[in-house]
Amino acid sequence: MLFVIDIGNSHTVVGLFRDSSLVGQWRFKSDRKATADELAVHYHSLFSMTGIDKNEITGIIIASVVPSLEASWYSWCTAHFSGSLRHPVLVVSEKNVRGIIKIDTDTPQEVGADRLVNAIAAWSQYACDLIVIDFGTAITFDCVTRDCAYIGGAILPGIAISMEALATRTAKLPHIDVSEPPYQIIGKNTIQAMKSGILYGYGSMIDGLVRILGREMTGSETSLPRVIATGGMASLIIPYSAIVEESNPMLTLTGLRIIFKSVYHNG
Repeated sequence: MLFVIDIGNSHTVVGLFRDSSLVGQWRFKSDRKATADELAVHYHSLFSMTGIDKNEITGIIIASVVPSLEASWYSWCTAHFSGSLRHPVLVVSEKNVRGIIKIDTDTPQEVGADRLVNAIAAWSQYACDLIVIDFGTAITFDCVTRDCAYIGGAILPGIAISMEALATRTAKLPHIDVSEPPYQIIGKNTIQAMKSGILYGYGSMIDGLVRILGREMTGSETSLPRVIATGGMASLIIPYSAIVEESNPMLTLTGLRIIFKSVYHNG
């Protein structure tokens, strides 16, 4: 089995693939202070509870945007799975994906591993002009051309960051739950107005930015790239967007599997 690990700023998502089938997937908060030993205890318990034999894990790939956690995960994986691994633990970087995707940016080494993974996964599925939107701690827009070139994108604050800022930087605005939509767009009270602003505001912002990015990519006002969404907050905002075509919550994990197989030549 292949153990895939996506370390984000807020959450870490891990999955297990048997060949091309995802047989297990878990989501945990990212603890930046976690040591390799603490990870060992945590995941040993997880594997025991779910009946997973760690000796069945023959490959591991990590994508991380948190350097301290990346080091802990790498240390734990190399120490605790060394007996069963067929290849060294693979940590995604712009260097080891150059054979899969062209990175046409000013500083390729600065592109987040998660953004490259998502771009590769989306292009592998559609092979056309794409904009991939990842709704995480930050919201990232990644532009991929039909000939598999990553050409950059845009980054803006995520929904949770914006809601936290409203509640902490203002005197009277409260923390709110946006899982229940507003009754109407014009809010008749503070909470309903905040819900409307966040949900309809982000939906409109997503659509507007996609149109601007798409116009620059294709040179056309009418022919937009295909738009794919992923990330933990995607399902919350997509209903308020008229332009996002599809949501794929497993996009990053799928991309990790594709990269591992490509780098190690289906080994």
